[in-house]
Amino acid sequence: MQIALIVACANFMQNLDSTIIVTALPAMAHSFATNAARVSEGITAYALAAAVCIPASVWLAERLGTRNLFSGAIALFTLSSMACGLSGSFAAFIAARLVQGGSAAMMSPVGRLIVLRNTEKHELMQTLSTLVWPSLLAPVIGPVLGGLITDALSWRWIFYVNLPVGIAAVALVLSIIPNHKVEAHAAFDARGFLLLAAAVGCLSYGLDLIAGQRLDAPLALGLFAAAALAGYAAVRHLDASAQPLVRLNVLRRREFFVATVSGGGLSRAAISATPFLLPLMLEVSFGYSPFDAGALLLVYMLANLLMKAITNPIIRRFGLRRVLMVNGAIVGAGIAACALLAPGLPLALTALILLLAGASRSMQFTAMLFTTFAEIPDEERPPASVLFSLMQQIAMAAGVAGAALILNFSRLLRHAPTLSIFDFRLALVLAGVIGACAVFAYARLPESTGAEVSGRIAAG
Repeated sequence: MQIALIVACANFMQNLDSTIIVTALPAMAHSFATNAARVSEGITAYALAAAVCIPASVWLAERLGTRNLFSGAIALFTLSSMACGLSGSFAAFIAARLVQGGSAAMMSPVGRLIVLRNTEKHELMQTLSTLVWPSLLAPVIGPVLGGLITDALSWRWIFYVNLPVGIAAVALVLSIIPNHKVEAHAAFDARGFLLLAAAVGCLSYGLDLIAGQRLDAPLALGLFAAAALAGYAAVRHLDASAQPLVRLNVLRRREFFVATVSGGGLSRAAISATPFLLPLMLEVSFGYSPFDAGALLLVYMLANLLMKAITNPIIRRFGLRRVLMVNGAIVGAGIAACALLAPGLPLALTALILLLAGASRSMQFTAMLFTTFAEIPDEERPPASVLFSLMQQIAMAAGVAGAALILNFSRLLRHAPTLSIFDFRLALVLAGVIGACAVFAYARLPESTGAEVSGRIAAG
């Protein structure tokens, strides 16, 4: 559990940095004498570097050692955070964000691999549940925290605060986490890396174009086509290679595929759309200040935390398949119910809707993570960790991009110059429907999925 807590703290720092600068963009634009839309390229640069570098993480971990790479990645992440804060020009800031994103790519899959390699199967559920909270809390509190720090101090401090956290994390990693290293490591699969990097990079940038304010449909479609071609070539190469960068055999395991690609992909996309849509709706349509919107969303965050206390007992009692199906339907209903929010709605009802959406979100993220690694043997955990990180990042980006596309499409259909409450309600309802559709994928799971991990006796 000690190791899982260290990894979770490092992952929280990484996840927070991907969202915390959102509310600081105007202040950063003023410092760099440019506009907020251009400064938002710092978010894109971070996400692109992270997506492109993830496939090489396990190969480097096996060559350098998991502890060495993890501690080195945290140190580089911390130093690049300082460089972001010290940046005197926009170009220097983008360069620092690229390094920060690349180092973040080494932290998540390698940290998860460290936890998996140091956990017995019967302890896996309790340990993995610790790794869920960074992805639950960071997207919600990041923009609020970024706004508070920017108002109270300066936007540069949203990067400086990583320094003490990073130093403490490196010290803990070096003193507590064992170093696992593969002596007979394979040669680096440069072709596989370049193909995967091209596929993931084009896909990520195309999704960013859709989600951003500078929608360029022809370029986005071209990037998606390039991603499809590079992805097809990458799969063919990785399947045929004797020593591929990432082995794809794990995708043939039903539990992994459902929890990561089919059902998990739909759930993550729908869930990720919510933290994007809610603050915008509260500020743009309801006229709330960023602080008031953030304060209201603390209810959403609180539900995530409270649900953690009862998630494991519920999974142990009912099993992963049933929880994923029933809670998956509740997730869809909770997201769609957010469309009922209105300025005149009683505060108690508003809080109830946000509690439902937040609590079901927490349960689903945890159950999906358990299912992902429940039936994975030790030798397949490295590629499973890499593919999980890749699919998670793609699904979350697709959720935000899809929500932004629905908002803009709805606005255009109304021939309106600005977004209205109708556009947000339509996006939330459609996101809820997409989340509920994941139930059909979860129904394909065996009833006994994760019985050993959860400590539940399999039926039959």
